[in-house]
Amino acid sequence: MNVKQMFNIAGAYVGVVVGAGFASGQEILQFFTYFGWWGTLGGIVAGLLFAWFGYQLLQLGSGMNASSHKQAIHLISGKYLGWLLDIIITFFLFGVAGIMLAGGGAVLNQQFGVPVTIGSIIILVLTILTLLLNMEKMVSVISIFTPFLLIAVLIITIGAYFTMDKDFATLASFAKPDKAATSSWIFGAFLYVSYNLAATAPILITMGGKISYDKRTLGMGGMMGGLTLGLLVLIIHLGMLSHLDQLTGIDLPTLYLANQQFPWLAPILSIIILGMIFNTAVGMLYTFTSRMVSSESPKFKYALIASGILAYVSSLFGFSKLVGTVYPIMGYLGFLLMGATIFAWLRKKSRLTSFSNEKLEY
Repeated sequence: MNVKQMFNIAGAYVGVVVGAGFASGQEILQFFTYFGWWGTLGGIVAGLLFAWFGYQLLQLGSGMNASSHKQAIHLISGKYLGWLLDIIITFFLFGVAGIMLAGGGAVLNQQFGVPVTIGSIIILVLTILTLLLNMEKMVSVISIFTPFLLIAVLIITIGAYFTMDKDFATLASFAKPDKAATSSWIFGAFLYVSYNLAATAPILITMGGKISYDKRTLGMGGMMGGLTLGLLVLIIHLGMLSHLDQLTGIDLPTLYLANQQFPWLAPILSIIILGMIFNTAVGMLYTFTSRMVSSESPKFKYALIASGILAYVSSLFGFSKLVGTVYPIMGYLGFLLMGATIFAWLRKKSRLTSFSNEKLEY
């Protein structure tokens, strides 16, 4: 097992899951922190689930030699369920594009006072221009923001512990389960992992198939990445819990905490989050549109503009509302993918057991 390769895989897994919604704190607020101390247990459960599924998906991809998104889904889900999941994931990409436009508008409004609708239009125009002009280098440069985003969020959330003016027992009384995205903390943990896997499982499986690392290194890298994600969820959750009485109705909790504690860091964090939002919007809108119309087709640019306008219309529902609606719906459907993964794992174990029994009989 190669330790360096294991860290590379873990970093890639974290990078796939961590995005603008994660960094803004809104997802963690709705799926964990609104449940108070119970959300802490939810974070631990989510970390263990991320670790187990990361391990299995990367090993499955290696065993299948998966080479594409579509192939990966069909390999673990079968012909008919695979077709259904492919359609579901495609439209989820459209939903995430709308959420990114709403998130961009929310950041520009909260930090710089730009009207939300105008902010969303700015992000949309930049996204479409980038795709039409094929500015791939710009997108790759923006992806470099990820480690800086994590550092900034960790500074803010850890700093929140040292500026809290109430004890945790008092702050826990401000928990608002009725505002959470789900009915219970345990279901919230499963749903959070489920919708993230719906978007990342095809990437992890394909990664496992294309990278020539040994299966154990891939699996352990996935486990380490999953545990790291769980740790990040807990750190951000506890940081927000330390100021929970101030966060109700705030679209971007981590940005709010930055303004309260480190005003000099808030504009930097805003720009980093905008970079992540822009990067994600470009990827989601391109993937959705290219699934509908071939990127080589003369109609692609018109389909791209139409998709962008529809995504903008969906963004008008608001960032917090979209996060609390689209992600849970995708989470429910993502349970199908989790089930298919578990079934593939059980089938693999069954084959190994049968093979061992045959050898014993022989």
